[in-house]
Amino acid sequence: MNHREVARDVPIVEETDVVICGAGPAGIAAAIASARSGARTRLIELHGSLGGVWTTGALSWIIDSANKPGLMAELTSRLDERGARRTRVEGGANYAYDVEAMKLLLEEMCGEAGVDVRLHTRVVAAARDSRNRLAVVVTESKSGREAWAADVFVDTTGDGDLGFVAGCGVEMGNPETGAVQPMSLMAIVTGLRFEEIETYVGGSLGDPKKRLGALMTEIGVPPSYGNPTLFRIRDDLFAMMANHQYDTKCDDAAGLTAATLRGRKEIHAQVDALRGLGGVWSEMRVVSTGAQIGVREGRRIHGRYEVTAADLLEGARFDDAVCRVTMGIDVHSTNPAKTKIVEEKPHKSRPYDVPLRALIAQDVDGLMMAGRCISGDFIAHSSYRVTGNAVAMGEAAGTTAALASGSGRLPHEVEWVEVRETMDRLSERDSLVA
Repeated sequence: MNHREVARDVPIVEETDVVICGAGPAGIAAAIASARSGARTRLIELHGSLGGVWTTGALSWIIDSANKPGLMAELTSRLDERGARRTRVEGGANYAYDVEAMKLLLEEMCGEAGVDVRLHTRVVAAARDSRNRLAVVVTESKSGREAWAADVFVDTTGDGDLGFVAGCGVEMGNPETGAVQPMSLMAIVTGLRFEEIETYVGGSLGDPKKRLGALMTEIGVPPSYGNPTLFRIRDDLFAMMANHQYDTKCDDAAGLTAATLRGRKEIHAQVDALRGLGGVWSEMRVVSTGAQIGVREGRRIHGRYEVTAADLLEGARFDDAVCRVTMGIDVHSTNPAKTKIVEEKPHKSRPYDVPLRALIAQDVDGLMMAGRCISGDFIAHSSYRVTGNAVAMGEAAGTTAALASGSGRLPHEVEWVEVRETMDRLSERDSLVA
């Protein structure tokens, strides 16, 4: 049985230069870079805050950021000014941050750049013109169904939602099995003191993950993720990542619902059991769990270049490199019967470049992507997907989109040297202003 909807006209509520869909780490960077480059920029986000997995997902942990100049370095510096960041090792590539401080900072940076933000709005459709150029995206929200027109669009939804509804070819999961990496629901916890539980906190001597996992198993709450981790945000505030939700895909709403419910139930059971131990755990409480479950793997949109496992093996270098990835292969278990941690690596990886071409859609003109939905294979994706790289990709995509719009070109017609010079000039200008 079907229900037939009546055809209707959808109002175009805005015509602008660049529309960016998804306000996670990649989308924020794309929007700020686009606006700073002079483009009228619209940023559309599903949830009620900017930052995506950083904020709505309560991730609290940024990976592979140390060698990223520009916006990533600026974000890091501005978190430091607010006392909202903590590293394990001075100058390390990874660090924890305060989620609420991050929300406010991202809103301020978008406001300063002149980004037009729309929250609580989901992308549901898209249309191309007769030249195969993306012309509009269609959204649903409390304001109803609306269309947004632009010269250039950027998909930073993480799951490749815009590219998919625009008709791009996509890949998802392991090409041999179709299996995807598990999701994880993050939690923010309090009632602990770092000096009293240091041996269980990520970055401590020995193996704190195994120590925490063994303790959870001993008290009857064995974690579905074999390496549960506490990240110190402040001396009395921690993020906890201690669950894997297997066999769930980003385009399955029922599966996402079930995974979220399982994850939240497991988190509370773990914290209740730890608190029941008394002593240093006696005041442990859940402050919040992610409103958005952490999705490691969604669609990978076909681009003008595909980043591959061979690139990681060879440490590939490109003339149009938007960032250098230092994160290794990191495929979280797709089969808990074999392991509940990270799968055995097919080979050792070397630092490698992501080229701009991997951020430009192959099948539809006028569409770019940044973050984990760029063009890459299953193994490469497990490495470049982390958020330090997403910011660098977003900055390059936003700058390219603005240059394309301002000159009447398509993104693939913009030379990388022009993008690089623009980013360098804006970074230098903003450092002088600061």
